[in-house]
Amino acid sequence: MRILLKNAKIYDGAANAPFTGDILVEDERIAAVAPSIEEKANKVIDLGGLSVSSGFFDAHSHNDWFCIKKEPLKYFEPFIRQGITSFITGNCGLSAVGFEKDTPYLDKIGGGLFHYDSTTKDVYPSVKSFLEGIDGKNPCNIAVLVGHCTARTGVAGWESRELNPQEKERMLGIMEQGLKEGACGLSLGMMYEPGRYTSVAETKEVAMLAEKYNRPLTVHARALSAITMDYPMFGRAHNLRALDELVEISKGTHLKLQYSHAIFVGTSTFKTKDELHSILDNLRKEGVDAWFDIYHETLGVSVMTVFLPSWFQELSPEERRKPGNRIRLATVCNNLILKMLGFGWKDIQIAYLGPGLEQYEGKTIAQIAREWGKSCFYTYLELAEMSGFKGRANMGPYSTPEIIEWQSKMDNVLYMTDAWVEENGIQNPAIYDCFPKFIHFSLLGKGDTMPNTIRKMTGAVADRFSIPDRGYVKPGYYADLTVFDEAEMASATPDQERSFGIKRVFINGKEVLSDGVLDTEALKTSGHALRN
Repeated sequence: MRILLKNAKIYDGAANAPFTGDILVEDERIAAVAPSIEEKANKVIDLGGLSVSSGFFDAHSHNDWFCIKKEPLKYFEPFIRQGITSFITGNCGLSAVGFEKDTPYLDKIGGGLFHYDSTTKDVYPSVKSFLEGIDGKNPCNIAVLVGHCTARTGVAGWESRELNPQEKERMLGIMEQGLKEGACGLSLGMMYEPGRYTSVAETKEVAMLAEKYNRPLTVHARALSAITMDYPMFGRAHNLRALDELVEISKGTHLKLQYSHAIFVGTSTFKTKDELHSILDNLRKEGVDAWFDIYHETLGVSVMTVFLPSWFQELSPEERRKPGNRIRLATVCNNLILKMLGFGWKDIQIAYLGPGLEQYEGKTIAQIAREWGKSCFYTYLELAEMSGFKGRANMGPYSTPEIIEWQSKMDNVLYMTDAWVEENGIQNPAIYDCFPKFIHFSLLGKGDTMPNTIRKMTGAVADRFSIPDRGYVKPGYYADLTVFDEAEMASATPDQERSFGIKRVFINGKEVLSDGVLDTEALKTSGHALRN
């Protein structure tokens, strides 16, 4: 099958200025790129000056958990509609792969966020089995990191202790085998079970393993806000203390350190932005290949119990209802967390509580408190209890448009969504138009230049994770292509729970989206497993 794209404005993925030309696709790959191509083709598409780049590459994703679903398309559709064709998955230590096959702790893998529900088979313990299992059987291209939380959970569950030498050897062996089988790197999740129990010495061994294979180590740091429950309450901002830990594990190395989602949770954390990036810059000067990634959103998604200290959650239902414990908790939440963080109850929107509680979705804690005639704190606590302490919330601020604009222009940043499609409730807005927004703001002069913007969502990601033959519009490379209308993108109004400006999407030479219509048949087999 030969497809000829005529009269395109081509961004090559290398940050070069765009040029007008034609692209010839033959089967899965790009056969030619030139100012004019007159060869015969089965299908000729005159783009009339529309822009073309390599398919967008989501640099931080958890869609390894969704590409193994029996019906994966619904989990990928919104991403395809925003031009994304490939994903770096397995982030935050929580990969769907990388554990011992006979582990007794399978139910704990995923950190409570992700589960093996409705998958094509029970589990994919090894990278090899995972990559073989998804290749040609899902919509998009998937690369996977091996998660430390996953490997550690498989060996020792969520026990809050140091691993013994035999357990540590087994865990590191699993992670190394994953790298040998084609994983694109390793990931740490220092805020999740059991990563939060890990010592610096253990994380340093993981870092050394990543350095040995010259693969990135992506890290969800122990804190992303100025105040948490994981460090002493006063003194140095907690997100900076967490970054100090990463400095300690990477110093003296040439590690490819990828600081995940460089956000600043709560207005009190905004003042740490300059020092955080100064630390990353100093690491680079010392030989550590330190990068970070961002999404184009000022809010984030979390479990609504994120503000509840562990001592309260561990109490029995009867103990939780005792007035003394509730007064103590109210003091902690209202004064030591929300005020010091710079959060308000109006900033916490209910995304999902559970079946039969849909009437609360989309409302803030402050709104529901007014309706109930109760204090915000007791409203929050009652809603958490109604959800079985498993409710989900969209909350912010995690950043500002000005901070995102500033960060997006840095030379060591990649763009991503950190989003997935939920089964119920209000969705993370990043699933809809995160990547088009990067282009929108670039075209308005509020982001990086267009060639740099496109590079940070294409070629730079492929280079960073050593993904061969992807990320560039070059002969011989796979024909992952996104066609977009710059005029429409510049004039669009973002944040409408839909994408904008994306006209066509090709994945491995198959046209899977054309003028808003998905080719559902082609999408059953269009995606490939991406091996290092």
